[in-house]
Amino acid sequence: MCGRFVLTSDGNTLQLALNLKDVPDVHTARFNIAPSQPIAVVANEHPDELTFHKWGLVPSWAKDPSMGNKMINARSETAAEKPAFRAAFKRRRCLIPADGFFEWQKRPGGKQPMFIYLKNQPVFAFAGLWEIWYSPEGDELRTATILTTEPNEFMAEIHNRMPVILRPEDYEAWLSPDEQKASDLEPLLRPFDANRMEAYPVSTFVNSPANDTPEKIEPLAS
Repeated sequence: MCGRFVLTSDGNTLQLALNLKDVPDVHTARFNIAPSQPIAVVANEHPDELTFHKWGLVPSWAKDPSMGNKMINARSETAAEKPAFRAAFKRRRCLIPADGFFEWQKRPGGKQPMFIYLKNQPVFAFAGLWEIWYSPEGDELRTATILTTEPNEFMAEIHNRMPVILRPEDYEAWLSPDEQKASDLEPLLRPFDANRMEAYPVSTFVNSPANDTPEKIEPLAS
């Protein structure tokens, strides 16, 4: 799964990496992004714009938006079939930019948080899905989820799942505004190249979403 991630890249870096028109002034560095918080999203509705959605997908038919608390991730292998995700998989896909993410590795002394990032690529994008939910009063809520897949050989040492990290050359295909068949999208959802990933242990302070400072991504002192 993917339950925490980091996005500290400035607006210019995001603009160039994601081919955006511009980046909203409200974008700020985040060192410990957690579920239910706003996350930066590039939706296929407007693929050259950066917007913000609540992390935790709420299907349009949901009676209660709290359903999104359980929908922070979607398994890429089954998202095209699951009622909560299949409409979004066909029509509402997005990029979710990140500099890195956290995963907790099981060790004899307990779970050790690890910061995972890509070599020579300061910002990358998770494959995501987005939705719009309307309250009975007509208020709009935009939400998103991160797709996950089987781990590559690097991530398998840390966790049994990993987020789907898209290659930049696949961004355009994933952001197609047209309805897509699952068979056309599945090739994009493979595990990322293990040789391009690195990781190091960080402080358990990252366990609390309230801790959102640069120290959370500093390597743990040996």
